[in-house]
Amino acid sequence: MLPMTNEIHPFRIEIPQAELDGLHRRLADARFAEPVPGDEPDWSRGIPTDVVRELAEYWRDGYDWRAHEAALNAFPQFTTLIDGQAIHFLHVRSPQADAMPLLLTHGYPSSIAEFLDVIGPLTEPGPDAFHVVVPSLPGFGFSTPLSGPGWELARTTDAFAELMTRLGYDRFAAQGGDIGAGVTGRLAALYPDRVIGTHVNSDRGTIALAGEQLPVPENLSDAEQSELDAAREAWRAGRGYLDLQSHKPETIGAALTDSPVGQLAWIAEKFQAWTGADGVDRDRLLTNVSLYWFTRSGATAARFLYEAAHSGHGWLAPSDVPAGWAVFNTSPVVRRIMDPGKKIAHWSEFAEGGHFAAMEQPRLLVGDIRAFFRGLRP
Repeated sequence: MLPMTNEIHPFRIEIPQAELDGLHRRLADARFAEPVPGDEPDWSRGIPTDVVRELAEYWRDGYDWRAHEAALNAFPQFTTLIDGQAIHFLHVRSPQADAMPLLLTHGYPSSIAEFLDVIGPLTEPGPDAFHVVVPSLPGFGFSTPLSGPGWELARTTDAFAELMTRLGYDRFAAQGGDIGAGVTGRLAALYPDRVIGTHVNSDRGTIALAGEQLPVPENLSDAEQSELDAAREAWRAGRGYLDLQSHKPETIGAALTDSPVGQLAWIAEKFQAWTGADGVDRDRLLTNVSLYWFTRSGATAARFLYEAAHSGHGWLAPSDVPAGWAVFNTSPVVRRIMDPGKKIAHWSEFAEGGHFAAMEQPRLLVGDIRAFFRGLRP
């Protein structure tokens, strides 16, 4: 356990071989549902048995955790105790001494693995260089175990602001998607004198929140209304994971902690549903799943969603800090709903990618982050 100080401690991922052997045994002994005669092997009822079986077999026999562990350890990692909670983070300084500090925050069901392909390009020396900080959300990855209840969006925002202070960054840029977008926006709202600007990545599915967390614009065309209705229907069909974790996290947490196949299916289904046509690399997906499995954070990540749902804090926090958006797998109706007044000066749209932009389209995301913050540099 970390001492009760502001000290920052070097960290290295070293999963014991017994843990890896245990995972392989569980995968070898896994039980799978029997297919129902006449069923089509599609995704309409979730991840098909044949798909999760194939992924599980590859996780056991083909995926090399040690190689990906080494790739993670290629980046400097640390832990520090903030508000009683161990916070794990990557801190990669650019060779460019005057680079802009940039906080990258992941979402659910993601992890620091989401950003592995963007850290190198973002820290390259030059006029657009960044010093990059990538924390694990409390209850995710190696920001575990939880020190107690109450870790949600607002408390995490304060903790990450303190993290940047400890690293010596009085002013910094912030970027994220999903939960990371909520943290990014709240940082700007609560710490406007410290946040240089915020950059958020999103995707077409965001419009499903219209009427729930966002107003529905007037005078939508029939085509726009049809697209909104389709997005809402898809969200209703797919939001069971959120409803369960927002109300009964301990129940699903037991299954996710005990069954690697259950954890695999739980995450892989969302990656299939939320990514664009090209999806994500299978090994990167399994690195992400492995981080959840080895740290037992399926349960504590579920608790984060429960705490957020019961905190009384919304996901949106208005601010006058300069903001940029990059929307992947987009359509014109996204801006009509998300930014009807066109108040966001930097609004980029990409046909490619999806919810996990840093994994799916790292080159496009890096280019857009650079372009947005270029105008905010001294």
